[in-house]
Amino acid sequence: MAKFRKIWQALTILIARPWMLNLILENPMVYRWKIEKKYGKSMGLPQIGLDQLFPGFEIQVDPYAFLDGSSWPIDLALLKALAMKGGVEDYLEIGTWRGESVANVASVVKNCYTLNLPDEQVANSGNGALYVASHRFFSRDLPNVTHLFGDSASFDFEGLGKKFDMIFIDGDHHYEAVRRDTARLFSFLKSDDSMIVWHDYAASPETIRWDVMMGILDGSPPDKRQHLYHVSNTLCALYMKNAPASYRAIPYELPARKFSLDIRMEKVD
Repeated sequence: MAKFRKIWQALTILIARPWMLNLILENPMVYRWKIEKKYGKSMGLPQIGLDQLFPGFEIQVDPYAFLDGSSWPIDLALLKALAMKGGVEDYLEIGTWRGESVANVASVVKNCYTLNLPDEQVANSGNGALYVASHRFFSRDLPNVTHLFGDSASFDFEGLGKKFDMIFIDGDHHYEAVRRDTARLFSFLKSDDSMIVWHDYAASPETIRWDVMMGILDGSPPDKRQHLYHVSNTLCALYMKNAPASYRAIPYELPARKFSLDIRMEKVD
């Protein structure tokens, strides 16, 4: 009886406030249920250890601001290490923000392209002039970085006349945007050795963002889904065709690796 009472109460609330249905449909557990039903991956993507990808992993991350909205240092280290290991020459990213990610990659890559919304559109967010000025802060003067402006939903990637060794998707993290960006950008990979990295697949190294994961899976071509992984200790998912052997992540697993951090602060001119 109590169960029927709760169902009736819920229906009454939804009838009075139908917009609240979105709260249910966008609930992370709903996406997890959909993933389990459609893909059988209720524990997330298979995982690859950083030490499997990069034995003797040691990377300098520079620049890094330690301010809101940034990728974690380990995520930028992953991008840089992948670019070095893969011999990446042409790199594309969606979502420039302060330019930390592209600046780190640009130190080891010949040609970098980074796409962000135009400043006029960013200004309409209501976050103020400093928010607009923060965009491209670390990357605006780098000679091997081309800044592109537009919405990834409609941007003419064909017009670039290029394909890429590595693509970093770090724009809008809602399900539909992730699905759309993923579906569009797979066709711009240069070869079977090319890679895609998605930021914010996870909210923490052990906490999956199920809506982002659903967007990645639904947007990826069916023959590519078997090559999707979560990289341990990062917030990133990775498409890599010839990846090392993966394993299933275990919640609250005892640490299998540790890291050493050397932090040096410098004033920005």
